[in-house]
Amino acid sequence: MSLLFVNWNIDPAILRIGGFELRWYSLLFVSGFILGWFMMKSFFRREKINEALLDPMLYMLLICTIVGARLGHCIFYQPDYYFGSWAGFWEIFMPWKGGLASHGGTIAIAFGILWYVHKYGKKNHFDVLWVMDHLMIPIAFAACFIRLGNLFNSEIYGGPTDLPWGFVFQRNGETVPCHPTQLYEALTYLVLGLVLLWLYWNKLDKMYRGSFVGIFLIVCFGSRFLIEFVKNDQVEFEANMVLNMGQLLSIPFVLFGIGFLVYAFVKKNPARAVHPEDKSKVKEPTHFARPIGK
Repeated sequence: MSLLFVNWNIDPAILRIGGFELRWYSLLFVSGFILGWFMMKSFFRREKINEALLDPMLYMLLICTIVGARLGHCIFYQPDYYFGSWAGFWEIFMPWKGGLASHGGTIAIAFGILWYVHKYGKKNHFDVLWVMDHLMIPIAFAACFIRLGNLFNSEIYGGPTDLPWGFVFQRNGETVPCHPTQLYEALTYLVLGLVLLWLYWNKLDKMYRGSFVGIFLIVCFGSRFLIEFVKNDQVEFEANMVLNMGQLLSIPFVLFGIGFLVYAFVKKNPARAVHPEDKSKVKEPTHFARPIGK
């Protein structure tokens, strides 16, 4: 066993005042949305989309993330508990008691985007793929923040390891270093977000609509599939599974990502927002015959 490891005994609460408790997880969760709002504002401004539409987008994302992630955990991981008794059922509405699933949040956000585009898209010259492409960039950073919040909560980590960066999660009674899978995922999402951001600011006019979301889904859920091999089972029934629930749920998202990339390179629609005035600048080919000798 390596002597190099990290003794992790951080208090998940930043401060406590009476019965009120402010946790690192909550701060990082909210920070991800604030950062995302400012990033989307810069995207809207660059591509001349009405910035007043940012507020309903933020509300949609907050509601879909919390509701979807909570329902995803209840349905995918512990349906027998949450739907097996009235006491468990009422806990569905108590997300502060723990239990959020990123797969459920992703599904809910997809439905939220459909509603958002139906309400605002046509008259503001954007479609579902345009919104998804742009949202994937801040979502990657928000996912990084959320996994760091899991680290501060000493939750969702891996099995024993002798690697020098192993963490001893003392608050959970661990005595041997374990894989800090929260950090593995956080670093993956951070690099993914930086790459997508670089592509946006430097290669937007060469990118096709759907390529950002394709890259995001493949990298995000592909890495999640691999990291799950060293992560502890989240619920008891996973012990008897060849692939755990997180891996099974990740496979469809990777396949969707591949589908989005194929679609992007077949259709070759520009990733940048296209306005009516932009189309009018394109010269139409003349239908008049050229004079002889010209």
